[in-house]
Amino acid sequence: MNMTNSSQALAQVLSNLADGSIKVVDLTHPLGENTPVIALPPEFAQSPPFSREVISKYNETGPAWYWNTIHVGEHTGTHFDAPAHWISGKDLPNNTLDTIPAGKHVGPVCVIDASKESAADADFLLTPEFIENWEKTHGRIPAGAWVLMRTDWSKRIAEPSFLNIKEDGPHSPGPSVACVEFLIERNVAGFGTETVGTDAGQGFLFDTPLPCHTLIHGAGKFGLASLCNLDQLPPTGAMLITAPMKIVDGSGSPVRVFAITPA
Repeated sequence: MNMTNSSQALAQVLSNLADGSIKVVDLTHPLGENTPVIALPPEFAQSPPFSREVISKYNETGPAWYWNTIHVGEHTGTHFDAPAHWISGKDLPNNTLDTIPAGKHVGPVCVIDASKESAADADFLLTPEFIENWEKTHGRIPAGAWVLMRTDWSKRIAEPSFLNIKEDGPHSPGPSVACVEFLIERNVAGFGTETVGTDAGQGFLFDTPLPCHTLIHGAGKFGLASLCNLDQLPPTGAMLITAPMKIVDGSGSPVRVFAITPA
């Protein structure tokens, strides 16, 4: 595509946004003191809850301005996982937030709807067979696409059933080991979920523990967790924009995720 055609294509997108024929869907939960935080076994260091302190708010310490100091773990709320987040990705090039090329944060998205299955079984696992059946209807997942697992789990965000911690640990849906291997073979950009992390709640018990961290990040790919509004996206045809903070040596950060999709 030459420069003229590229400019026309961009102008058409802007025109479509203005006339409402395409729309922007926000896939991000608000980040605040009530945001659920993943709980690790007690022998490990814990991520703190979000907190803030007012620096000034139209008062004697700052008469015309308002701002806060915030304290938050990199992997809190709707967040982006870089390859450096996991030991399997620690030595890869361009593995931290400040080194990932900007173009990697924009791409096509495929939404796999497993909401009915997840409602029936909190430990539902996405499998290659499930995705292959999806592809029979919607086409093969293209290389470089994000794959998002829709479970409607985000609608539990204010309830204990979001983390869903039982005596034997958390229970929430996610990908199987074989599923993660399948997606890596498809050369996806990354994998995203509506749950607090990208792995299934019981994923620590798999033969490859926490495969969406161990394998996805080991392959130099990305993760998105605690997404919402996936029920507003089509299975294919939308474009995803992820915008984590550009933290030096950052393993991840809270992220604002947008999807541009036909209205």
